[in-house]
Amino acid sequence: MPTDTHVAAPVNEAVRRAAAPRRRRTRRLPNPLSALVLVLFLVFFVLPVLWLLLAATKTDDQLVHGNPLSFGSWGALGDNWNALTSFQDNAIFQWLGNSAVYSFVALAITLCVAIPAGYALAMTEFRGRRTLLVATLVVMLMPNATLVVPLFLEVNAVHLIGSMWSIILPYSFYPFGVYLTYIYFTTAVPRDLIAAAKLDGCSSFGVFRHVALPLAAPIVALVGFFSFVANWTNYFLPYVLLPESDQFPVQVGLGTLLNSVPQFNPTVGTAAVQRPELALATLLAITPVLVVFLFSQRFLVTGMLAGATKE
Repeated sequence: MPTDTHVAAPVNEAVRRAAAPRRRRTRRLPNPLSALVLVLFLVFFVLPVLWLLLAATKTDDQLVHGNPLSFGSWGALGDNWNALTSFQDNAIFQWLGNSAVYSFVALAITLCVAIPAGYALAMTEFRGRRTLLVATLVVMLMPNATLVVPLFLEVNAVHLIGSMWSIILPYSFYPFGVYLTYIYFTTAVPRDLIAAAKLDGCSSFGVFRHVALPLAAPIVALVGFFSFVANWTNYFLPYVLLPESDQFPVQVGLGTLLNSVPQFNPTVGTAAVQRPELALATLLAITPVLVVFLFSQRFLVTGMLAGATKE
């Protein structure tokens, strides 16, 4: 007698599932080590930022003697804002504008240089390529402070001390971006695709412009973000190369504000800055980096994972 296989298969599957012993669902307890790491992260990273946010809403007396994690008042925040903006005739906005000019102009030059350089190192073979890679890696690993004196001598030799280019040009030299781009093109872009484009008649620049560069959007965002953060937070080089206060970026300006706080510098005269005003200036200084991070985080994650798989 014929059997209907379309009916028998679901019935057999249902019988098998009913006969199989049900696994006991156990509720997994949270890992104590993970909980400890999260608590440490909260204590060492989140609480200081929360304290900084609340410090800007207090008077100096409330900041010292009050609850460190309590909110002050909107009136105190307004007073701190007025006092900060009146320091040296709105110097804080001048410093923020200088930082924006230095960082974004240097960022544009960095992207125009680092991305093609990393692509050339990854996709072409030439004499001295390995030496150039090693030199790039060595310079990338050197602390920035060790390069200040050589950079000062070079900038002084071309008579650029005190100009905006004395900051922008050293900022544009970003070996980490070159090496990061080299790793990306070596691991994440198939060489067969590059070879196919050349067989179709594309020139070397055409392959880079129309094939490699569109695929490199994540790494361009990653290099751009790291370069911008490094430029925005650089303190020592502008401090050495810029003599005038109206040329300072915001990081050097924060040092000027710190020197004007009586508790840190007892010789301050009438142009005294209170500690809540310094906290408010610090918040203004870190806000652009936070905004750039929020708008580029999707590309940052993609760029960080781009070289995780090889062809």
